[in-house]
Amino acid sequence: MLNTIRRPALAAALAATLAVLSGCDGKSEGVPQVIVIGAQPRLAEPAKAMSAGDSVLADSVAQGLVRFDARGQVEPGLAETWNVSDDGLSYIFRLASTKWPEGRKVTAEQVARMLRRKIASGSRNPLRDTFGAVDEIVAMTDRVLEIRLAQPRPHLLQLLAQPEMGLINDQRGTGPFLLDSAGSKDGRLRLVREVPVPDEDEMRQEQLLLSGAAVKDAVAAFIDGGVELVLGGTFNDLPVVQAEKVPRGALRFDPAAGLFGLMPVREGGLVDDPQVRQLLSQSIDRQALIDALAVPGLLPRSTVLEPALDTGADPVAPEWSAVPLTERQAGLVAAAARMFGADDKPTLYVALPDGPGADILFNRLKQDWGALGIEVQRAEKGGRADLTLIDEVAPATSAAWYLRHFRCDVAVVCDVEIDEMLAAARNTAVLDQRSALLTEASRKVDAQQLFIPLAAPIRWSLVSSRVTGFAGNRFAIHSLTGLEQPLLRTGQ
Repeated sequence: MLNTIRRPALAAALAATLAVLSGCDGKSEGVPQVIVIGAQPRLAEPAKAMSAGDSVLADSVAQGLVRFDARGQVEPGLAETWNVSDDGLSYIFRLASTKWPEGRKVTAEQVARMLRRKIASGSRNPLRDTFGAVDEIVAMTDRVLEIRLAQPRPHLLQLLAQPEMGLINDQRGTGPFLLDSAGSKDGRLRLVREVPVPDEDEMRQEQLLLSGAAVKDAVAAFIDGGVELVLGGTFNDLPVVQAEKVPRGALRFDPAAGLFGLMPVREGGLVDDPQVRQLLSQSIDRQALIDALAVPGLLPRSTVLEPALDTGADPVAPEWSAVPLTERQAGLVAAAARMFGADDKPTLYVALPDGPGADILFNRLKQDWGALGIEVQRAEKGGRADLTLIDEVAPATSAAWYLRHFRCDVAVVCDVEIDEMLAAARNTAVLDQRSALLTEASRKVDAQQLFIPLAAPIRWSLVSSRVTGFAGNRFAIHSLTGLEQPLLRTGQ
């Protein structure tokens, strides 16, 4: 199915391939199929957190200035090169010579205008707040643009590589794949791109089929052999795939970074008291939760920040986390008795998604907090909740991203002093001072238990042995380029 073709013959070859695909069965005669767990992917400007399918599609057909490779390293997108000034306040990008799908030339002014719109104060882009240090985005020539910063941001390229920063013009992007609407059918989107053949004046056509599906259907299709890659798995649907007999080595986990834990969302209630929140955090058997979820290498977490962020210093775990829960259980029960009294123990309502992974988490909380005499109930959708789950992968190695979840303009339970520290960190041009402010803010978040951390976010994929270029990464973003070549080598 994958052929080497000369440029003049490409259009004819595409048309012929479309005709072949129209009569293919579910296995598509060797064309790689990718399923993302969830709804059918669609391409649109993000106005809220993108679904897994939307993210994969945007990353594939609507690249930004830069993008991620398989290992989560930044590589060229629309920009073929870039330079960063010594003071870190200027990023200059030179665009590749390319066109929009309808044939118009991509210009630096167009790109600058799109980026300005994404980070404008009225934008609904979920990453808008992370670009607070951007001062100007200007076109310098037809193919060169500059992003000027008020303060240095070493992680800026990671943010620009996120799918939310992909550039969409009239519902289309510039690649690396093109969405072939005519060849998309039966709920599967056909993506096509031209790839140069090394040392030859020829191009080969790379193609794949992308769709969304419920986790049970996605896993069944993978086991059947008709799907090369399943993406978008989280802790909540993990038990579904673990219950099936997938090929050895097919289940892969990303070393994802981010937030996975509980956030207080009720002012004036039980969790408004920091001592109660500390008690709740210390009473969770995190290792038992990890064992129940059965994720290799996953570690318990007791701090809002994690290692390898831009503060330059790893967080310090609280002293209690080094003491086994069995040894501190009696003290926690006694503390609960002092707080709540012997009778009429309180009820906590926890907002969790529906799903088997969330059931495991709920049962863990019910058991651990029940030992304190607290009744734990699941909050109804739209109903009253004391705590809600945060399960988000960080878009960059920025400590500020973690901490800004708990600002008073977005969090119900907060601390004004932390807000002041975050504002000062955003406005300082001295990186060491910024790091010190963020570190101190993180200590306050932990001391007041404005977040009850559990572990790192869980993200999993199913990867066929025919796909050799897949790699886990901290951003849990997976490029679809190069999936077809491994199929040729195995004769599929």
